[in-house]
Amino acid sequence: MTVRADPAPRLTRELIALRVARLLQPGWVVNLGVGLPTMVAQFLDPESGVVLHVESGVLGAGPPGDPPHDPDLIDAGARPIALWPGASLQSSSESFAAVRGGHIDAAVLGAMEVSEHGDLANWRRPGRGLGGIGGAIDIAQSARRVVAAMAHTGPNGVPRLVRECSLPLTGRACVDVLVTDVALVRFDSGDAMVHELAEGWSFDDVEAISEARLRPAAEIRALDL
Repeated sequence: MTVRADPAPRLTRELIALRVARLLQPGWVVNLGVGLPTMVAQFLDPESGVVLHVESGVLGAGPPGDPPHDPDLIDAGARPIALWPGASLQSSSESFAAVRGGHIDAAVLGAMEVSEHGDLANWRRPGRGLGGIGGAIDIAQSARRVVAAMAHTGPNGVPRLVRECSLPLTGRACVDVLVTDVALVRFDSGDAMVHELAEGWSFDDVEAISEARLRPAAEIRALDL
């Protein structure tokens, strides 16, 4: 396929993580998935009021910093984490009870594909082994809000915001907000509605690199960075 030239630079992974961090509200208990979502922690601190949940059994986690931390304290991607003031430790079963009981205010999950209906595929690619869905299916279905984060297209320009996911699903109609390297899309109304755009990008530009049917919000703003 012919890869369309971008009209302007795309956001870096760090800037995607920053935009996601600004969606999170004080008092929320938030689970960060593997990959790009773990980067969100670097844009939060105890004063943000966001409480980070790690399904291995930490409530009140933070990113690694100085001094070196206990190597047994890790996030979902097996990276070291800190414990913020007031943090607590529990068993994995208790941690997942919090997930399945609907006590997670928001989950941030990486995505391989998101459909125009808010379906999420994020755990297996054909030809790359069986993979492991881990706790993603529980988190995607049980969190009160799901924020997905991904590059808008694959390395070869293939759209990842699609009409129907071709990869195995993690959850149906579970994504509330999608943040990509070119746009912020909400699924509140049952449609994929573009609310924010990266600098130099228009709605038509984003629509051209998406397979999904998109609608523009009444007011489209620049991505809040």
